[in-house]
Amino acid sequence: MNRTTRTAMFAVIGVCCSTGLAWASVPLYRLFCQATGLNGTTGRGVRAPGAVDGKMTIAFDTNVAPTLKWKFAPENEQETIDIGARDMAFFTATNVSDHTITGTATFNVTPAQAGIYFKKIQCFCFTQQTLKPGETQRMPVIFYVDPAILKDPDARDIQTITLSYTFYPVDSAKTPS
Repeated sequence: MNRTTRTAMFAVIGVCCSTGLAWASVPLYRLFCQATGLNGTTGRGVRAPGAVDGKMTIAFDTNVAPTLKWKFAPENEQETIDIGARDMAFFTATNVSDHTITGTATFNVTPAQAGIYFKKIQCFCFTQQTLKPGETQRMPVIFYVDPAILKDPDARDIQTITLSYTFYPVDSAKTPS
């Protein structure tokens, strides 16, 4: 194999590897954030471990993108929970437009170092939500705070975790029929 052919082959391999890495970067980054709690990304839990001696205040923050004609709010602005115990909070969304709209929610927690310890078992944010004109929907999130937070020197003094959601419209042109 001559030098020009070998150089061309390495260039093609480099382009293919770069394309593959670029394609996989978003899902890999999402997995990394969920595993580490980076930037307040919460993890998913299957079952709460059970209450331990400790309480935590969970505050709820809601936002709606300006292009989404919904009202969206928590039923309670905050609640105090037992660390390790399964808890549930409800949010209400109302479509204030004159047409059906599908939205999707993004989420995070603050302070960011609490993200790895805040676990969602079930959440409306895992799927898209569709509301007809004037329709109101009550949406639950089931969660717990991992007791390991009490052993982390960077997180054990946290008194309040804020769970924040922002709803965005789903681009119907990109949604398969």
